[in-house]
Amino acid sequence: MARTRSELAAARAALPGPVAVVMTMGALHAGHARLIREARGRAASVLVTVFLNPLQFGPNEDLARYPRTLDADLALAAENGADVVFAPGPDVVYPDGTPGVRVAAGPLGEVLEGASRPGHFDGVLTVVAKLLRLTRADLAFFGQKDAQQLLLVRRMVRDLDLGVEVVAVPTVREDDGLAMSSRNRYLTPFDREVALVLQRALSAGRAAAPEGPSAVRRAARDVLVAEPAARVDYLALVDPHDLADVPEHFRGQALLAVAARVGSTRLIDNTPLVVGHPAD
Repeated sequence: MARTRSELAAARAALPGPVAVVMTMGALHAGHARLIREARGRAASVLVTVFLNPLQFGPNEDLARYPRTLDADLALAAENGADVVFAPGPDVVYPDGTPGVRVAAGPLGEVLEGASRPGHFDGVLTVVAKLLRLTRADLAFFGQKDAQQLLLVRRMVRDLDLGVEVVAVPTVREDDGLAMSSRNRYLTPFDREVALVLQRALSAGRAAAPEGPSAVRRAARDVLVAEPAARVDYLALVDPHDLADVPEHFRGQALLAVAARVGSTRLIDNTPLVVGHPAD
């Protein structure tokens, strides 16, 4: 394990290329394991980062209580093929304190998650850019559960010519369909049952996709409304390339995304779908 920049540089210099990076905030689970294994299948070396990035948490969010499980994280990373784990503290990533210069997410970072969590994606992109530079990775693997983050990272890599291939990995789910998340461990048994409404809503929307955008939104919304213990933040059917709401005449690939608070825990999920009949 590397803790400092110099330790990372020495470890990175010894890795044969190409090198893949999997960036995490710790509290690793089977979804992270899938990312590491996918990286292992594409690259000669795999580097995992474990860094709880304060820049992407708002003042009333869960930074203080976010689970910290470094020993278990190291074991999971090793079991799934990681060659090096970089687990720095904030003073290593941000040696001058809160950075005065950050990466701005722009309009794509101001909708959906960005509307609910102002400044979140500026913090995400800033740390991703820094970690890409520090690890000198050739490939970077991200999960599709965080679809907006994935889109923004790809846009940043393209716009800033960072020279990294960004690889998307499908969402990993529990046996009952709940998308895996480090925050799932916050859920009480009751909350855990309520949380399943997100996946049911997405499934209902996907089933209605041949009938058009209104049918998708209506089907998903009806499922959510039937579960009052889930406080919905947003339900959106958007173009996956620019996150714009799709109009009623839209036909083609779309993304149905949902965010809701269950108990004290905020959860997100999404599903890609094809809207409209192929002949339309």
